[in-house]
Amino acid sequence: MALDGCGIVCKYILVIFNLIFAVVGFAFLGLGLWLRFSNNTRGIFGIDELNSSAFVIGVTVLIALGSVMLIVVMFGDYGACNEKRCALQVFSALLAILAGAEIVVGVLAYSRRYEVGVNMAEFYSSMYVLYVKNGGDPGIGVSLTFVHRMLHCCGVTGISLVELAKQTCPEPDGFLERIVMPSCPDVIANVFDSKAPLVMGIFLGTGALLIIALICSTTLSAKIRLSVSSPQYIILTQSTPALANPQPSQHEFVSTSYPCPDQDPVIFTPLTVANIPVAQA
Repeated sequence: MALDGCGIVCKYILVIFNLIFAVVGFAFLGLGLWLRFSNNTRGIFGIDELNSSAFVIGVTVLIALGSVMLIVVMFGDYGACNEKRCALQVFSALLAILAGAEIVVGVLAYSRRYEVGVNMAEFYSSMYVLYVKNGGDPGIGVSLTFVHRMLHCCGVTGISLVELAKQTCPEPDGFLERIVMPSCPDVIANVFDSKAPLVMGIFLGTGALLIIALICSTTLSAKIRLSVSSPQYIILTQSTPALANPQPSQHEFVSTSYPCPDQDPVIFTPLTVANIPVAQA
């Protein structure tokens, strides 16, 4: 099918977009599967008290989001590379849903940033209590160590003399931090509150990219429809075959499709028994 310049540009934009989308989808799916089945974090999913926690929900969202993104890429690549309008329409519908979800989640995360921070702080406190009750569970200990080093905090108190999970805390930066360090629940709540505009910007930026891809997909689908519905012109060359006993025909067909606007119509004379060349004996 012959596409014009706009259609070709949209086609290549969709191919590049789907390539990037596939890389991100594989990253989300791989990270979610690793957090779900890794030896260090798999034990968290076996604890009934944490089945509804933010960590378990977050891992589930990563796996589901990565799978959905790969499905979207499959329809997008097939529709763009093979110029299939049906696949592009499914791709556009999925993109519209994802773009709307991205914008809604970004706005909700920004408007409820304090609640999100509090929920994450409560999740950390639950992990901390389970770690202490189980006598230092290795799986939970790895998760606590990761949080402590990433946020540079220590336990729920931060006081080294009374802290029960002191072995999971990072190295202090100065003399004062050897006595007291920032407590993790307060740090977690403040991080989500201070980084909320950045989080919303990431969500809104991703939604804008999805909308651009949606526009390109819709444009490419329209261009494919026009290329299918437009007549296909065939340039014919006139030849002078030697006809035996040429006779005029009563029915003549005139071509109404012209390869060029200035070319005269070509008259097609149907073959009959009278104007078929006969071999001479």
